[in-house]
Amino acid sequence: MSIDKESVRRFFSLRELLTGAVEADPQHIAFKYKRDKEIVSVTNRALLDDVEALGAALHELGFGESHIAILGENGYPWAVSFYAVLLGASVAVPLDKELDEKTLVYLLNESDSTCLICDEKHAAMLAPHRAALAGLEKIIVFERARSEGDILSFSEVMEAGRLLDKSAYRAARTEPHTLKDLVYTSGTTGTAKGVMLSEQNLVSCIYYGLRATSIAGTGLSVLPYHHTYEATCEILVSPLAGTTLCINDNLRHVAENMRLFKPDFMMLVPAFAEHFVAVVQNNIKKQGKERLFAFMVKLSRFLRRFGIDLRRKFFRSVLAGFGGNLRHIVCGGAPIRPDIGKFFDDIGILMVGGYGITECAPLVSANEADGTNNFSSAGKRLECLEWRIEGADERGIGEILVKGENVMLGYYKRPDLTAEVMEDGWFHTGDYGYINDRDEIVITGRKKNIIVLNNGKNIYPEELEGRIQSIASVVEVVVSGVKNEHGQDIGLCAEVYCGEENVPEESTLTAEIERALSDLPRYKHISRVTVRRDPFPKTTTRKIKRT
Repeated sequence: MSIDKESVRRFFSLRELLTGAVEADPQHIAFKYKRDKEIVSVTNRALLDDVEALGAALHELGFGESHIAILGENGYPWAVSFYAVLLGASVAVPLDKELDEKTLVYLLNESDSTCLICDEKHAAMLAPHRAALAGLEKIIVFERARSEGDILSFSEVMEAGRLLDKSAYRAARTEPHTLKDLVYTSGTTGTAKGVMLSEQNLVSCIYYGLRATSIAGTGLSVLPYHHTYEATCEILVSPLAGTTLCINDNLRHVAENMRLFKPDFMMLVPAFAEHFVAVVQNNIKKQGKERLFAFMVKLSRFLRRFGIDLRRKFFRSVLAGFGGNLRHIVCGGAPIRPDIGKFFDDIGILMVGGYGITECAPLVSANEADGTNNFSSAGKRLECLEWRIEGADERGIGEILVKGENVMLGYYKRPDLTAEVMEDGWFHTGDYGYINDRDEIVITGRKKNIIVLNNGKNIYPEELEGRIQSIASVVEVVVSGVKNEHGQDIGLCAEVYCGEENVPEESTLTAEIERALSDLPRYKHISRVTVRRDPFPKTTTRKIKRT
């Protein structure tokens, strides 16, 4: 059962968040995960005990007010480490597990991390660079059975912590407006920046986010834990929402784990949702049931006009592939293609979109999980935020600026970069969009991606990419400018990846793209199409890296 926004419990610290969940229901299952062939369930009480054991041990080791980096695959130990750092007086530094060793060494030094909690893979990766990590005093390794020197066993640290007096750790606090979570942006272009988030930023995002759109029941946690969307909106929101998080151990096992854990909800980025739709459509095609499926969708839509909803019955076999219980998908990280949202709606799964950015901890807006959900927008702003559009054109499109309790402190050690995006408390998001007549934000694209043609017209490539990607044969696409000898953009190029099988002729693909864009002004049409053999390189949240 989802909670009404008026009944969301108010809290003012992350310690209060977790202890409040324990007081409300100590035996509620907070996490489930696989260990060997068994499913392990962790109660709220057991979670807090584990967090305090690790927190007390870190405090005893001298890291009570340190920057502590966390690095590794999604797992229960990662979540415990994150909570343990946040509930004390230290600063969490979640790092991207996909980064190369050179970048990791740079970020560990740049972040002033004195302790690293990581998996065996990354401990081995960083071992040859130990001399370059002069500020790193201890490395605590999840899988390590025994401690040796400055390499400590996570399990031994935990067991030592269970025997310690927890009072010093429980009393440790940071001021709500000081640095608590240092997050390095993955970014689709450029180098990583250290986003400084305070406890107030996180608390405001959790509380007001859950008032904006609710989640309930059991969730399958699949996005990388270092990413603020997953860390804040799922790991930290869960105690307040009273949900159970099931940890997906590997991306190759998502389908298997959906059938195993039978989630009620999932938090995804559009690339995941698009992949799920493609899998379902391919299965329907292989079974020769395309016409039957289309007929059932039309019949279902007709019946719903009279208040008869048979979607869960009509599409039971499709829903079984998602575990059978999936009813709610929260999608962030990029705008949802309306056809993707409509597909899930047709089979009985509500897809709710939102808009976020790391610098806002990360949530800015969300659609409500009710009849007001709008696939074409990213929803209404959080109650703790103001927003406005700067430099709007004749269509009302301009840069989105936000101001409020969950806006970052700034960029770590980079007052120059902070000054570029912060002005009188207003954060320049770098995203372009407009506010519709329902006071919802509609995202049109990234400021840095805008293509300005030599005739003065502005092109938002994301708008065209969304349409082109709706073509069945297109898996990925990037739209860029075609330049003349003077470096001016005089036309548009679509670089397309169609997968490894059934790649269409370029002339056929060009014709399909032309049809997909036929109702747009001529200056938005594609003048050149290229087909690539390999997928585009991506960030760990499956965003294409633009060059």
